[in-house]
Amino acid sequence: MFRSTLILTVGSVALSLLANSAQAESANAEVSLSQASVQLPRLPKGRPTKNYFELGVLGGLLFPSKDHALQDRNPQPFDSPVPELGTRAGFYPLAYVGVEAEGTAGPTKTESGRAAGLWGGRFQAVLQLPVERLTPFVVLGGGWLGAGSTATGTDVDPALHFGAGAKWSFDDFVAARLDVRDNMSQKHAADKGTPAHHPEVQLGLAFTLDLRSKPVVPPPPPDADKDGILDANDKCVNDAGVAPDGCPLPVDSDKDGVVDPRDACPTEAGLAPTGCPDLDPDHDCVPVSVDKCPTDAGIAPDGCPDPDPDHDGVQGAADKCPTELETKNGFQDEDGCPDVLPEAVKKYSGVIPGIEFDLGSAKIRPVSKSVLDGALAVLKEYPELRVGISGHTDNVGDHDKNVNLSKDRAESVKAYFVEQGVDASRIEARGAGPDEPVADNKAAAGRQKNRRIEFKLLSK
Repeated sequence: MFRSTLILTVGSVALSLLANSAQAESANAEVSLSQASVQLPRLPKGRPTKNYFELGVLGGLLFPSKDHALQDRNPQPFDSPVPELGTRAGFYPLAYVGVEAEGTAGPTKTESGRAAGLWGGRFQAVLQLPVERLTPFVVLGGGWLGAGSTATGTDVDPALHFGAGAKWSFDDFVAARLDVRDNMSQKHAADKGTPAHHPEVQLGLAFTLDLRSKPVVPPPPPDADKDGILDANDKCVNDAGVAPDGCPLPVDSDKDGVVDPRDACPTEAGLAPTGCPDLDPDHDCVPVSVDKCPTDAGIAPDGCPDPDPDHDGVQGAADKCPTELETKNGFQDEDGCPDVLPEAVKKYSGVIPGIEFDLGSAKIRPVSKSVLDGALAVLKEYPELRVGISGHTDNVGDHDKNVNLSKDRAESVKAYFVEQGVDASRIEARGAGPDEPVADNKAAAGRQKNRRIEFKLLSK
């Protein structure tokens, strides 16, 4: 019963494939000679077409069932997996359907440790789906599985198999192929037709042989002077020319695009329509005789572009925003662009509350550390900033002593920053004494406001 099922299955698949192939060949025979002479559009690289042969080599692993019936005496399981090598040949009458034959063999051992060998011969139908380089497929077929060993004897049983896989085309000739299958043969000590399963994995290479006749490509129409204009339309067949008549263009001695018959200055490169040089090529109304930048529109007297068109004091390539004024605020004043002070920088611009000194001294009180450290963090985050530190007092006491005290206090703040790693060149300290009050010195509250430290951003 198992052998009959195998023969019927393989026979029906083969008949179906032959019928489809005959229909395809009949359709091809009806193509006219004029159609055959036209170059057919090329399919994507590596994609199967039809009417081609495929040869292959493979290696794999077979996992023989422990319940196999591949022996004529002393049944024993074989070691698993069994490494195998094989070859394969196939014919594909259609892009989607093919038939193949393959043979495999591999060494193994019996359970008792005796050397053994397994081999197989198969015929199969292949149904595939070409998708660019990747071609997934399924297989169904039958054949024979054989085994031999001095321990179990030699036996060959019919087998059916089915599986799936995929091909990956490297080019029109070579492809990698992966197969995963289940092989079924008679099970040992079971009713006839009861299958034992032998899973199998194969990896190999497939080589395509396309035996189709190639389309006939007619020779191109004649073009004797190779100028791209066919002789039938070329009025100057032996002289390379240009469209529309294929004749050469008139001579242009100075190569300015104005041919000599129309060029008023044929030996000097110029401009259309006269072909003469432009006496003011940059059209800035500065004569070329005094224009130091004759190809760049500029301004009098030298005809060169204004180096500072927005008049913000940043000139030439240094001005990243040549049409917008620089914001002179001590922050990034060198790039020529408008900007806004970051909030952290704003916080430490102007009067800085919280910086206190001992009475009549330039010694900074410890309570001032948090304010100074905040300002220090800003100076380190923005290393391009320059700061002016000014000290101020009220008008109580000697004027000169107050000026000196305010200078010393400003220097103390500067020294704190320098000791923490800030470059001294970035900080200027000055003492204003009582000369720049912000409140009335007659009241205690006003004198308190006048005793202060101010930060001011300085431009480079």
